[in-house]
Amino acid sequence: MENSLTDLHLKFADKSWNETFQIVRRCMDKPRGEPGQSEPVVRSLETLQEVCNVPSLNSMKSHLETITSQQGMGFHITDTTCYLTADLFYLEVVLLPSGEVEDVKVASHGRSPVRSETLLQMLRSHQFTEFSTKLAGLYSHYNIPGENEIKLKLFVSLQCLGGDLQKISNLPPVKKDRELSHVDIFNNSRIGRLIAENEDSPLTLQFYVSPAEETNASNSRKQMLIRPWESMNMADPTIQTALVTLVTSDVNHCLQMASVLPRPPQLDPQGHPVFLPPSESLCETLPACFLLKLQPAIPMMKSSVEKLVQITDVTIPDADLQWAPFPKLLMTSLQSVSSQEGMTDEQDAVFQVSLPGGVMHSCVLPGSVWKLPSQRGVAVDCVPFTHPAQVQALVELLRRQCVVNVLLGSCLTSRPGGAGSAVSDLHYEVRPESDSSFSVTFRRPDADSLAVLLVSVSDSHQISCTLFGAGLRDPSVDEYLSTVMMRCMSVPGTMMALNDKLDPIPASPHQEANAESEREL
Repeated sequence: MENSLTDLHLKFADKSWNETFQIVRRCMDKPRGEPGQSEPVVRSLETLQEVCNVPSLNSMKSHLETITSQQGMGFHITDTTCYLTADLFYLEVVLLPSGEVEDVKVASHGRSPVRSETLLQMLRSHQFTEFSTKLAGLYSHYNIPGENEIKLKLFVSLQCLGGDLQKISNLPPVKKDRELSHVDIFNNSRIGRLIAENEDSPLTLQFYVSPAEETNASNSRKQMLIRPWESMNMADPTIQTALVTLVTSDVNHCLQMASVLPRPPQLDPQGHPVFLPPSESLCETLPACFLLKLQPAIPMMKSSVEKLVQITDVTIPDADLQWAPFPKLLMTSLQSVSSQEGMTDEQDAVFQVSLPGGVMHSCVLPGSVWKLPSQRGVAVDCVPFTHPAQVQALVELLRRQCVVNVLLGSCLTSRPGGAGSAVSDLHYEVRPESDSSFSVTFRRPDADSLAVLLVSVSDSHQISCTLFGAGLRDPSVDEYLSTVMMRCMSVPGTMMALNDKLDPIPASPHQEANAESEREL
């Protein structure tokens, strides 16, 4: 073997990459007794294509043919045009004699080709890995299983759904008293920010971004009360997104084959879109359902998953769900939490949260409570549905879960605590009360007793805080804490504000800054 490799090195030492590439191509074209024998050659070709430039027309054609083969698509070619084909869409890549790319067009079934600037720039820059990834996403979106007749019907149904969602997003906003801000478009519009399906991307909903993640970093304690996330080690802003597609199923569902909105679209007295009754809607029973593909997946408790099913009446197969204690799901989803090694379901999750001014909080999520079956959760990445009327309710429920996750996640945004951890200025325990509420138990700084802050998220637009303890039932304090929580979206930030409000020690410079922030609130 060593002698053979040495001979090969000597034989091809003076040949260019392009010559070697062509030799490999010719070898692949030769018939072989067993298909598996050509796999090493295929891998070699792919490696060559990743490291070589594209100096000629033939080389670019070979790149496109290999990428197309990797995706399981068809490849056809004329003199200077390559066609990458699938059942419901195709790409048209126009090449120049030099091998450079002149144009890239995408055409879905029944539509004229439309130029794709994204794919064009990828090929012009020889970003073949990125181009292959983008093509894989397109293929996945249009790859509807089944016979051609069913594929076409499902494709038409998906197009009708997209048209109706576009009309719903164009309806007047629910809140007419002011113009929607950038965050409002994500969080307060009917179904979020809708990105219409274009030549190289599926229909997309962007429906939540934490208001706490919209501001640049600051280190002042005054800002901490209003925006405490700015000085904490929180991850980069994440826009919660849902790709709108469909999936085949073993159960038939009635799906629209035309718009289910009246012309022109109308609103009921509560401001919700009006839909045509079933008797006036053109629908067909098909072995599929629509799908919201969530990016990233959203950790949800079991009761919240059941509420999704109640809205859609479409079962989410339990076999597809990986249940786990909810804190574990949150820790997995938070990039800022570096490690959870060695933690079992029974252990308490202890975190040291560093705040501005050298303040340290110790937060405990007791494992004995969060491991209970009712408190287990799952990372939901797909939500099936059958009618556009269900989308707004689904989005509202998902938004509420995002708010709960942001609040609980604010307790987990620093390193896990343990032996040798820094001394904490405030120690508290977070326990679940329902799928949309939790309690924070802490020792009062003004008395030798415990107090409890109950945090309830009625919807994504309203968080209420209620303080329980001897002599603490003051509605104005509850209102103040609710305002702080809504603005900072942080449990540690709110607890710092509460601790300062209860602390009877004479005001320090830090507390004077806190008092000034309270007046602003």
